[in-house]
Formats: sequence, C-alpha cells, structure tokens
Amino acid sequence: MFEKSKDRYLTRGVDAEISIELQVLMWQAVDQMPEPKDYLQVFRLSEENGLQIVHHTSEQPQFEMTYIAETEKPVTAKVYIIDDGDHCTMLLAEEY
Repeated sequence: MFEKSKDRYLTRGVDAEISIELQVLMWQAVDQMPEPKDYLQVFRLSEENGLQIVHHTSEQPQFEMTYIAETEKPVTAKVYIIDDGDHCTMLLAEEY
C-alpha cells in the first residue's frame, strides 16, 4: 500500500482548501508510517493556539499520530488519503 511509485492525485477541494505544505506533510506522514498500512488514512486538521494540529489515524492496523505545525492560516478539515491499488488520492471527507 502507498508505494511511492504509484501516481498520487488530489481533488479540487483539497487543492482549494489545503495548503501545499499541509498536503506534503500528510503524504510524508503516510510514507513514514510502519508497514502494513491500511488503504484508508484519515487526517483531522484543527487549530489550537494559532498552530495547525494534524491528527493522523487508520483502523487496520490501528495507528495514531499527531503532528503540530506552524502555518499562516490553520484550517479545520477532515482529509482522507485512499490507496485503491492503482493510485492514491487525497480528498476532503465531504468529497467521498
């Protein structure tokens, strides 16, 4: 799952609402997590004291990690990264 050789895509919603820095952070989070990886990675983005909080989870196997980043405009959103076997897609939860 999530091999770097697979094509990676993002939706219009992600492109419009999520900064490139946060997109890269989420792709790197998936790349750096231990194997095996679930096909569905969930990121909950929130703001706390002006900082961007990125809470990353998956179900099988269970995984949880929180990242804190400085950003000019923290966002609140739920983002999925899905590996469908052929490619990987980053999308907002409401686009699923």
